[in-house]
Amino acid sequence: MNAYGAAITGVGFCAPPGVLTNEDLEKLVDTSDEWITQRTGMKRRHIIWPEGTTSDLAVPAAKSALQAAGLAAKDIDCIICATATPDYPFPALACIVAAQLGVQGTPAFDISIACSGFVYALTTAASLIRSGVFRSVLIIGAETLSKITDYTDRATCVLFGDGAGAAIVERADEDCFLGADLGADGSDPSVLYLPGGGSKFPYNKNGELADKRLGYIKMQGQSVFKFAVNQMAASTRNALARAGLTTADIDFVVPHQANLRIVDATIKMLGVPQAKCIVNIAEYGNTSAASIPIALGEAVESGLIKKGNVVVLVAFGGGLSWGSVVWRWSGAPVVRAHLQRPAAAAGAGAH
Repeated sequence: MNAYGAAITGVGFCAPPGVLTNEDLEKLVDTSDEWITQRTGMKRRHIIWPEGTTSDLAVPAAKSALQAAGLAAKDIDCIICATATPDYPFPALACIVAAQLGVQGTPAFDISIACSGFVYALTTAASLIRSGVFRSVLIIGAETLSKITDYTDRATCVLFGDGAGAAIVERADEDCFLGADLGADGSDPSVLYLPGGGSKFPYNKNGELADKRLGYIKMQGQSVFKFAVNQMAASTRNALARAGLTTADIDFVVPHQANLRIVDATIKMLGVPQAKCIVNIAEYGNTSAASIPIALGEAVESGLIKKGNVVVLVAFGGGLSWGSVVWRWSGAPVVRAHLQRPAAAAGAGAH
C-alpha cells in the first residue's frame, strides 16, 4: 500500500515553427507524398532551426506545464527529462533545463530509453511521489531528431521530427496511477540505434563518424515493425492486468506516434476501436520521447480526454524497449507553447 497518490496536474507541449512536408522530402530523396502517406501516415514534421537545441524546446514545454498546473519552478522537487537527443552527451538535459528555469540545485536527471522515455519518466515520477520521496516532479519528453536524421536515407528521413511535451506529477488524495509495465532487450542494438558518439565509435575516432555516417539513426524497418506491434500490445495487456482492468475499460489509448501502420496493427491486436486511439502522426511524424505528451496534450486541449477517463500510454523504442502506463485522468489543464524562430536563425535552412 502506497502512502500517497499521484496525479498529473498540468501538461504543456510545443513544436518548432519550421515544417518539413512530404513534398519537401520529394526534393531530397527518391520518394513521394503518396508513398510516405501510405507507409507511415505522415504528412508534415516540425523541424527546429539550425542553431536550435533540445533545451530550446524542453524549457517552453516545461514552463507551459507549470503554468497549466499553477506552479512556479521553485515548487518542483525533481526534474526528469526523457530524450535521445540531449544538448550534450553530458551533463544531463534536465540539469540544463533546471538552470534555465532558475532552480539550480533541484534534483535533475535524464532517462535515455528513446521513444519509450516518457512512459518510463511517468512511471518513475509516480513511484517517487507515491513512495513519499517527492511531492512534485516535472517530467519532459523532448527531442531534436532532425539533428541525427540522415536526409540521404529514404527509409528513415521521412519519419522523424522535433518537439517537446511536459507534465507535472504531484502528490494527490486520489491515486491516478493504476498500473504499468516496462521492459527492454538490448541483445541486438543495431535494430534501432545511433551508432556514433559512444565508447564504441567515439566522436574523435579519425573522422569515422562522418565517413560511415555513424552519427545518424540506423533502423531495420521490418524487424522494428514486428517487434513494436507485439510488444506494445503485450505491454498494454500486462499493465491493464496489474491495474485489475481489461481492454474494455480503456477510454483512450495514446500510443507512441512511430508509424500509423504500427498503431493500427497494435490497436487491432488489442481489440480497441480506432475511435479510442489518439493519433496526430500526420502533423508531427515520429518525435520519439516527445510524441506521447504532445498527443496527450492535443487530446486534452481538444476536450477529447476528460476527467475520469482511463487512459493507456504505450510506447516502444530503441533499447529495444517498451512500456505502458494505465492512468486515470484527473482533469488537468493543458497549455500549448507557441514558439517563434529566433531572429538570428531567420533565413537559415531547416536542417
